[in-house]
Amino acid sequence: MFRILSNRVLCDLLIGAALFWAVLGLLWFPEEAMEAAQSGVTLCLNVIIPSLFPFFVLSTLLVDLGLCNYFGRALQWIMQPLFRVNGACASALALGFIGGYPVGARTAIALYEKKLCSRVEAERMLAFCNNSGPAFILGVVGAGVFSSSRIGIFLYLAHTTASLCVGFLFRFYKAGKGGTETRLPAASFHAPRFSTAFTDSVKSAFSNTLNICAFVLFFTVLIRLLFLFGILPGISQLLGSLLAPLGCTQTGVEHLLTGLVEMTSGVWTLSDSGALAGRLSMAAFMLGWAGVSVHCQVLSFIGNSGLSVGTYVVGKLLHGTFSAIFVRLFAGFFALDAPVGAYLAEQVDDIVTISFGTALTISLVAAWAAWILFFLISAHAAQKSSRKSKHHTI
Repeated sequence: MFRILSNRVLCDLLIGAALFWAVLGLLWFPEEAMEAAQSGVTLCLNVIIPSLFPFFVLSTLLVDLGLCNYFGRALQWIMQPLFRVNGACASALALGFIGGYPVGARTAIALYEKKLCSRVEAERMLAFCNNSGPAFILGVVGAGVFSSSRIGIFLYLAHTTASLCVGFLFRFYKAGKGGTETRLPAASFHAPRFSTAFTDSVKSAFSNTLNICAFVLFFTVLIRLLFLFGILPGISQLLGSLLAPLGCTQTGVEHLLTGLVEMTSGVWTLSDSGALAGRLSMAAFMLGWAGVSVHCQVLSFIGNSGLSVGTYVVGKLLHGTFSAIFVRLFAGFFALDAPVGAYLAEQVDDIVTISFGTALTISLVAAWAAWILFFLISAHAAQKSSRKSKHHTI
């Protein structure tokens, strides 16, 4: 396989054949392709834009205004011994857990571009700071897919624990090769005016959000074409036959392949009947792996920064594997089959039919709450640092 990919002529032929079949698919199935694109647009308007845009603005402001320095000094004692990165990287970890994909990765790359962390530190963060948000796991996966709030909480705990384990494991990545030599500069506001930083952050956030929506639309249509051409069902049937002795079925493999390409679509397929333990493990792996669609979004941010793409991919693969293992190990200790009450069913209906304005309001409130939390911690750290400097002066 690697020899084929390394051959430029064969690689160009494969790409050309894939593009040719993609064009044929759009010509043969125009209505289906349009329906898939419309579904992608609806997903972007109701979920992607309102959930990511405010957090992109927040993450850019934190870096540009220098608040990461204050926040980093307060959490240096945690980030350094656990993950071998400086304290400023805590903002990428926190926003990654709150904002969801790919806010954490974008924040980590921004810290590297502002020289608030070294290249090795940025690569370590990319391996574990890009995570799914609690709103998606608790609301969409837990309540919407599995109709159980307990399952949502259980999956989120497994997802979070697996991410921290990957971060601890990557503290040994390039140990002793300049991974923690970056020192935080003096805590101060970098931007001359808040209005300038705010305007730039809004422009950057809007551009990044449109970039993500483009990938979502592309992969939504791609998955539909792969099903219409019978490619995904054919591969699923082949792998299902080969892995049948291990208990794998064609349907399960088909769900897994869908999740490997696009995480949201793959998770929604798990609402079908089947063994709960197997569906939970697959959901945990998909949430940790994030899907090729999310990876392309992150790669667009990495660009020409020189950061290792392999480190990021290995980190996500480990994240998905650890999440699935944790779910398997601890599923027996939780009563996960208990149904949710009628009020939660109503909440699920509200999530499915949520309007753009409501979703944007919820996301803005969460973003500003996170902003206030960051600001309070930063102010406390700045006050503490000021007292120490006065003490030394006296």
